Amino acid sequence: MTRTRLGIFVATFVVYVAIVVGVLTTSWPVRFDWQVMLFRPYKQWPEIHTFLDYFVVLGQRGPTAVAVAAWLGWRTHKQKTLRPLLVLGTSLLLLNATVGAAKIGMGRLGPHYATTIGSNEMFAGGDIFPSGHTANAVVTWGVLAYLATTPRTRRIASVVAALLALGVGMTTVYLGTHWMSDVTLGWTAGLLVLLVLPWFEPLMARAEAWLLTVWARLRERGTAVPVPAGAGVVLGAPRPAADDVLPVREPVAAGSRAGGGASRVPDGRPHLPARPHTSRSERTPVTPTGSRRPPLSAPRTAPLGPAAGRGRTAGT
Repeated sequence: MTRTRLGIFVATFVVYVAIVVGVLTTSWPVRFDWQVMLFRPYKQWPEIHTFLDYFVVLGQRGPTAVAVAAWLGWRTHKQKTLRPLLVLGTSLLLLNATVGAAKIGMGRLGPHYATTIGSNEMFAGGDIFPSGHTANAVVTWGVLAYLATTPRTRRIASVVAALLALGVGMTTVYLGTHWMSDVTLGWTAGLLVLLVLPWFEPLMARAEAWLLTVWARLRERGTAVPVPAGAGVVLGAPRPAADDVLPVREPVAAGSRAGGGASRVPDGRPHLPARPHTSRSERTPVTPTGSRRPPLSAPRTAPLGPAAGRGRTAGT
């Protein structure tokens, strides 16, 4: 809150109080209200009535809040910060609290429901003082100027917001839905909400940090790998002692022999029972037994021929 902003806030608050006091005492603001009301602007310029019926929607809270929230949501995504949406939400909460309380507390009737000419129509069960359309136009479009990032953009947005708020307020007077004092009080009420926003910046910063922390925790929970049911592994559970572990016996297939021989599985292939596997170094070497020479052929018993006898005689 700069000194200039604080000075504008004090001056605006004084104007706000002066308008309320002037209406409560039925002084010149009420007389001016009746003069404008009896002039009936909607009968003086009926050709612009249709256009202004649509133009006044720019001050209606629902459509304007949705449009501005969509724009600020896109800025939140691009800038990776929640501040634009938090500023809009805070300003609308302040607007509803202050303007709504004033409307209900003072209960003023509008021009179409006035009962006595020259009266202020206060505390009669109405809800038009200050003008909600006007105050909403000031706050909703003024937030865009408040969030502008450059001085030039801020000046342009401020001028546009002021023209929209001025047009919406005068349109309600033209249509006969508000007194002129309702509109002036709506302008000041909306301006007061914009001027006090810097006081809520620390609170919005803490809210942003808390929301980002909660979002990070939710994302961590969403990305955690779930443990499948029946996995048999419980993190942090104590391991059973050796004495508590019972031996598990392998199921014996139907049709297996008593000697532990091979059995048949449903597809017809032999299934051998599990046996311990030993490494090559643990196997006992096999030594062949007996002589490695081939066996001698049996002695011949057939009589030798003449050639064989000659060869034997020659050899002897």
